[in-house]
This record gives sequence, structure tokens and C-alpha cells, in this order.
Amino acid sequence: MHLLTVEGVSKHFGGLKALDRISFHIEAGEIMAVIGPNGAGKTTLFNVLTGFLQPDQGRIFLEGQGLLGKKPHQICRLGMVRTFQIVKPFLEMTVLDNVIVGAYNRSRSLNEAREKALEIIDFVGLGEKKRAMAFELTLPHRKRLELARALATDPKLLLLDEVMAGINPTETDTLIALIRAIHGKGVTILLIEHVMRGVMALAQRIAVLNFGQMIAMGPPQEVVSDPQVIEAYLGEERDVAQG
Repeated sequence: MHLLTVEGVSKHFGGLKALDRISFHIEAGEIMAVIGPNGAGKTTLFNVLTGFLQPDQGRIFLEGQGLLGKKPHQICRLGMVRTFQIVKPFLEMTVLDNVIVGAYNRSRSLNEAREKALEIIDFVGLGEKKRAMAFELTLPHRKRLELARALATDPKLLLLDEVMAGINPTETDTLIALIRAIHGKGVTILLIEHVMRGVMALAQRIAVLNFGQMIAMGPPQEVVSDPQVIEAYLGEERDVAQG
């Protein structure tokens, strides 16, 4: 059984086909990336998978359990959780309290949630910031906090929405190493990303969306060499992707 199965999922906004009969699956233990130009439907796909939007047609299964009609918090409890492209911490709360909120998803008590949160904060490299207010954090640290909150829910499948956007190459390398460490703990990862260096370093398979349709799927080197993908998205980034 696949960890995630997506069958013929479509989503329309008026006359716009944001997703047009998208089908794919993810195996437990994979890292898969979704790439494509702005407006291709990538974030809409994440919203549909995690219950923030309901598809107009198609089916979605997590470990064989149908997800249609379920709310985001219900899907989170089943083991699929996402981060957001624009990080959204509780700004007037500490780093620790932000992660405790996520840990309540699986914890039976405040003490248990707190212990779990402290462990995850150390894991993502925010141990020295645990008492800091979220609004005091730099963007790279806010991205780590977003990861920590998601990890606190004990995900089987973690969806990362452009976690490398807006940070410099050194910070990108640090985040790549952290994502590998998360994967090493047994978490399957699906990521949307424009930073091709990160995609090529992490992904075992790449799916390419364009105008709501999946135009390619396969191993990274095969996908970035596809003329249709180069024309639709990569262009001048091809050399970066292949380097």
C-alpha cells in the first residue's frame, strides 16, 4: 500500500483549472518534490491534500484511508501535516509555547507536550531561542520554528511549502541538512520548492506542474532534462539544476 495515493484530483476556481486530473502516489520513506512556475497549482495541491480545500473531483488516500471531507486537524491526526509558504507562528508567544501547541496533537498532558516540544526545539537548532518571542526571530529561525511545530504533531508525511524561499545559500545548506535529518527519523517528505539546488540535493522523484497539469514525473536528472520541463519552467535554471 502506498503512503499517499492521489487519483484524478481536480480543482476549479470559476473558469480557472487550478488542478486538472492530478494523479500520483508517494511511498513511505520517499522524498518527492513538486516544481513548476508560479500559478501552476502547487500550493492548491497542498491545500487540497491537507483539507484546507475540497477537490471538485478525484480521491485522496493516506495509508488507504479516504481523506475527502476531512478537516485539516483530522488529517493532521492521521499523520499528514504541512508548513506554509508564508510562515505563520503565534507571534506573541514564545518559541517553546508555539511548539507545545503542535505537540498537543499527540500528547496526553501539558508536561508531556512540553518535554516533546523541548526535544524538537533542540533538534531543529532553536534550543537557545526557546524563551524568545516568535516575533523576535529572523526569517531563517522562523522557518525552523515552522518545521518544529509541524514535527511536534508526529507526522508520517510532512509537506514543505517553499521552506527555502528568501534565505541565503548558507542558510539553504543548513536547511537541506535539517530536512535530511528529519527524513532520517523516518518522516516521508513532499516538498514544493523553487530553489533547484535544494530540490536536486533532496528529491528522489520530481513532479512538474504547469497550468494545473502534471507534465512530468520521474528521477531528478531525467525530469530536468525533459524539453517540456525546460520550456515550461527551468529555462536558465537548467544549468543550476544539472550542476
